[in-house]
Amino acid sequence: MSINVSKTARQESELPCDSLPVLPSEGNFSFLSGLRVVDLTTSIAGPYATMLLSDFGAEVIKIERPEGDDARQWGPPFLNGHSLWFNSVNRNKKSVVLDLRREADFEKLMLLVASADIFVTNQPPNVQRKLNLDPDSLRKVREDLIFVSITGFGLTGERADLTCYDLIAEGYSGIMDVTGAEGGPAQKIGAPAADMLAGQDAAMAVMAAVFERSRSNKGHTIDISLVESMTRFLTCRISSYLGSGEVPRRSGGTDSVIAVYQSFETADLPLNLALGSNAIWARFWNAVGDPKFGAQPEFSNNTERRENRTKIVARIQGILLKKSRSSWLEVFAEARVPAGPINRIDEVAGDAHLRDRGMFFNLSNGEDDATPQIGLGIHINGKSSVPRSAPPKLGEHNAEFAQFFAKSLTE
Repeated sequence: MSINVSKTARQESELPCDSLPVLPSEGNFSFLSGLRVVDLTTSIAGPYATMLLSDFGAEVIKIERPEGDDARQWGPPFLNGHSLWFNSVNRNKKSVVLDLRREADFEKLMLLVASADIFVTNQPPNVQRKLNLDPDSLRKVREDLIFVSITGFGLTGERADLTCYDLIAEGYSGIMDVTGAEGGPAQKIGAPAADMLAGQDAAMAVMAAVFERSRSNKGHTIDISLVESMTRFLTCRISSYLGSGEVPRRSGGTDSVIAVYQSFETADLPLNLALGSNAIWARFWNAVGDPKFGAQPEFSNNTERRENRTKIVARIQGILLKKSRSSWLEVFAEARVPAGPINRIDEVAGDAHLRDRGMFFNLSNGEDDATPQIGLGIHINGKSSVPRSAPPKLGEHNAEFAQFFAKSLTE
């Protein structure tokens, strides 16, 4: 499905993606080649999980309703009538439309399951059972199937059957309560963090299950919860509470366990500064020309520096206001002091270092203009993953699998 959007504006103005290279369809990561994944997920978490598997070489068959994945309609923005959110997590896949309310189409899905190594769903467990798409039902079709469930709350427990989105998971996890300015309202993270973390967890678990299956020839049931993936993201915060009884509160990012680990203003633009060890602490004060202040006995270790944080932060802020951010970043790079800018999204996308490492690129399906993609950020043997194909159009591979279904039904 594509959205009918006028291309006039697109034709008259350049977009940031126009400067990105169009990568050839090579698929140079083949670690999971030979594995077939049947993907019955929608939105972000499940599609992201299966895209990660596809980036490592697995074949992913994306099963879509006649109206398509919900995310196909998420926008604006759209590019050439296609949702950029959908396109961001669905490269390398084959789209097959099946209406599972029809018995014939359900039988086709079972044929695919019988041929698959991995099945991924994001339906709550009560819906899985209702549709006969739960682990027990599908193991009757393929005994050694790796079954992956990605839901809000997991397959068990009192909330198991509740519907969930990333926003809801973030609220349950506690991350929103510690995000935002001191005294201000709780805030959602500016990206679908629970979705992306759960998707990554699912892909990681699949790889482990595939390895174990190669030894035991047994299938596995993988149970991923958005809330639990997001909660684990707060491991350090929750562990600190459990061991101290101190409930962390919103502080605008100024309450790190490290005494100086926050943003500061400069003469023009803010920067981040992380003085995470005694050696870095000393190098910082030497770099800014105030070694005597840093060498005071009451600042000798992180515990004492935390007790004097207000005094220290005020001193640093007064110093940093004297020069521009770029000047300070040069100083700190030379002194090996961890520091960096607070980039906008457009600055991230234009970052020469990230571009040189292949983080941003275009993919083309040979018909529409190319669509922008974000790379894995994983390099193996000096190479990064090069995708095999652009995100599919709805039902793009129906004809290819019609032959598979016809052959399977006659055997």
